[in-house]
Amino acid sequence: MSSYLTLQVVALTQETPDTVTIHLERPDGQPVVSQPGQFLTLLVPCGPAGARPERRAYSLSSTPAEAPRLSVTVKRVLGGLVSNYLLDNVKVGQTYEVLPPLGNFVVKPSPGAARSLVLIGAGSGITPLMSMLKAVLAQEPRSHVLLIYGNRNENTVIFKQQLAALEASSSGRLQVEYVYSQPLGAVGAHQHTGRLNRTTLLRILEHRHQFPAPQAEYYICGPEGLMTEAQAALELLNVPATRIRRESFVAAADAAEAGDQHGDALAGPDDGTVKTRSVKVQYEGSDYVFEVPPSKTILDAALDLDIDLPYSCQAGLCTACRGKCLSGKVHLDEREGLSDAELAKGYVLTCVAHPLTADVVIEIG
Repeated sequence: MSSYLTLQVVALTQETPDTVTIHLERPDGQPVVSQPGQFLTLLVPCGPAGARPERRAYSLSSTPAEAPRLSVTVKRVLGGLVSNYLLDNVKVGQTYEVLPPLGNFVVKPSPGAARSLVLIGAGSGITPLMSMLKAVLAQEPRSHVLLIYGNRNENTVIFKQQLAALEASSSGRLQVEYVYSQPLGAVGAHQHTGRLNRTTLLRILEHRHQFPAPQAEYYICGPEGLMTEAQAALELLNVPATRIRRESFVAAADAAEAGDQHGDALAGPDDGTVKTRSVKVQYEGSDYVFEVPPSKTILDAALDLDIDLPYSCQAGLCTACRGKCLSGKVHLDEREGLSDAELAKGYVLTCVAHPLTADVVIEIG
C-alpha cells in the first residue's frame, strides 16, 4: 500500500504579502492523524514534464482539533523554487500528493497538565509554534504559554490577527512578546526593538514569575543563529537541556567525500570504510539491491535508480526516510533527527546514511 496521501486545496489565507496558508483536506473527508508541531511533505510538480516532483516539508499550522483540515503556511523565499511556484500557482481545487505528517518536534497536550511553555520563533518559524500554542490553550486550561516572536517589522508578522484574538480570549494564559529588528514606527507594550538575541531573550525572561526559567518547557524554531542565541540565553538561566526542544531545517554538512575519516558507525566504532558497497532495502513488500558509491547516500543512490523511497528534508532532521538497519553497519552524517533510543534500536536515516560493511540490510516502513 502506498505511503502517500492525496490532499485537495480547500481554501487559501493570505497571512502577509509574501506568506499564504494552504488549507488541505482528503477528498473523502476522512481525518489525517497528526500532532501539534509536525510537518507535511508536499510533492510539488514544479519542474519540466516528466521530472521527479520536488519535495518540501512545511510545518502544520493547524491542530488535530481542526481535522479533517490540515494547514501549512508557506513563505516566499528569494530564489526558492518550490515556495515561489506554490505561491504563484496554488489554487483551490488542486490536489497534491503528500507524505503523512511526520516529526518529533511536538507537544502532546494533556487536559490535566498545568505547565509553563515558552515558545521562541522568528519569521516562518512561528508555524509549528502556532499549532502548539493553539492546542495547549484549547486542551490544557491550567497551562500558560509565552510566545517570543521575532520579525523584521509589524507588517511581516505571520498570524498577527489570530495571535491577537487568541491572546485577548485566553484570560492571561497566552502572552505574546514581539521583537522587531526594523520597526516601522514607535513600539508599544510587549514589543521590543533590535535582534532576537540572547540579550533580548534574557530581558524578556528574567523577571517572568509565571514562567520560572528552570521549570518551564522551551520550544525553539527559526534560523540557526536564533538557535545559538536562545541556547546561550537558556544556559545562563540554568535551564536543563532536557527541557529544551528545537526545530531547525538546515542542510547537513556534506561529509561523503571524507572516506574513512567519518566518525563512529551507528552500532559501534567503525570497522569499515566508506566505499562503494551493495545494500539491500526492504520497502512496501519489495527488496531493492543496489550499489552505493562513497559520494552518495543510500537514499541518493536509490533515487538515481528511480526507486521511490520516502524522504523529505534530505538533511537528516525530519525522519521521513527512517528505516531500521537489520544487519551490517552504516555511518550517519547527521544524527539530530533520531533519539538515543532510536539509535540504540538500529534506526537510521537513509538520506544521510553510508554503508560501512557489505551486509547492510535496511527495512523501511
